[in-house]
Amino acid sequence: MTKRNVIIIGSAGRDFHNFNVFFRNNKRYNVVGFTGSQQIPGISGKKYPPELSGKLYPEGIPIYAEQELPRLIKELNVDDCVFAYSDVSYQQVMHIGSIVNATGATYMMLGPKDTMLKSKRPVIAVCAVRTGAGKSQTSRRIIELLKKKGAKAIAVRHPMPYGELSRQRVQRLAELDDLKKHNCTIEEIEEYEPHLVRGTIVYAGADYSAILKAAEKDPAGCDVIVWDGGNNDFPFFQPDLMITVADPHRVGHEVSYYPGEINLRMANVVVINKIDTATLENVRKVRESIVTVNPNATLVDAASVIQIHDPNLIKGKKVLVIEDGPTLTHGGMAYGAGTIAARQGGAAEIVDPRPYAVESIAEAFRNYPTIGPILPAIGYSTRQLQHLETTVNRVDCDAVVVATPIDLGRIIDIRKPHTRVSYELQEVGTPNLEDVLSEFARAHNLSQDSKNDGNQGATCKCHSI
Repeated sequence: MTKRNVIIIGSAGRDFHNFNVFFRNNKRYNVVGFTGSQQIPGISGKKYPPELSGKLYPEGIPIYAEQELPRLIKELNVDDCVFAYSDVSYQQVMHIGSIVNATGATYMMLGPKDTMLKSKRPVIAVCAVRTGAGKSQTSRRIIELLKKKGAKAIAVRHPMPYGELSRQRVQRLAELDDLKKHNCTIEEIEEYEPHLVRGTIVYAGADYSAILKAAEKDPAGCDVIVWDGGNNDFPFFQPDLMITVADPHRVGHEVSYYPGEINLRMANVVVINKIDTATLENVRKVRESIVTVNPNATLVDAASVIQIHDPNLIKGKKVLVIEDGPTLTHGGMAYGAGTIAARQGGAAEIVDPRPYAVESIAEAFRNYPTIGPILPAIGYSTRQLQHLETTVNRVDCDAVVVATPIDLGRIIDIRKPHTRVSYELQEVGTPNLEDVLSEFARAHNLSQDSKNDGNQGATCKCHSI
């Protein structure tokens, strides 16, 4: 049997997972390399290590820059190129496909059947149509409601393995000190810390078959796994309840970005978030779009409630706004909760940080020209954190509005008055997540009440994908 040579096109997440579950032990294929996109800097030039690549790849697998794809296809005699990253427009997906096909190779995408792992525990997946729609706050809300029902919930986060991959096979985080133990980047801390301070155990890493087994057998107990999605990727685990978050600030993106539309079509429940800050017309358009694509989904309206910790630092002041990084970069947003808070708080001016940006931060602005006059909190390395800190302190402003999910002042030295902006999910009207999870808990014998009554006759119309 002649093996087919394969390159996996990715960005240090879905690409590694697809390799692990479909290609690693598959003798029909020979994976000759990965390519990394500009979404995550510093990936290309590394190697997927032999500790993870398996017995068929004892030397590991090289990771190249995506720009090298046409040359690699020819020089490595590549038969198949597998597209394996998220939050890209359909135009960009097919632009890459055209490059692949024009160079002679076949363009592939692996779907849920070939990539989803089945858990021994019930799984609730929280995904989105775009990065920055509000998955994290939705996941936190779901876990809060599950805990109130007496269920032990563990969060498993979509991968962010930006460090030494061989040491990141399985990461278990149970307390804040574990963030240092695992040398987490800002992006990782933003996702993990809000769970940890609420007493929720988090798993992540590079090998999700091993991660799933560890989570199921966690020493603290595990009744249900909450898949806390990343970007707009679809889940690595087969969900029993699929919840997708939509964003009326980006009308039409729910059906024009890959793989967000997959999440929308698979959803049992769609949360229309941010209805408190979007226009009524945009909320209406998103609702109509959802019903057209997935008429059987339960729709939940929600607000992303913004809280300014010290409003006096904003009113009448010239402020620098720092937003969640991925929301602005590959999420494509020109603003976020910090900008809304600055306007609501009566800021005299939102200062444009671009003239003050240095090195890798200036490069991020060049790579993502859609970012507005706000600063993305990006820090994939110590070097980039230093550039972020320098940029913040160079900006001519009275105060800094920090709208990241963590206390950024604990990570970098902000030598200006600064206040945090936080945001939490709040359902509006019915049906709500309490209704959805009560039904789910009864069906899976999770709640204390259902355990007591033996779950007699319980049915759930919103589970099983």
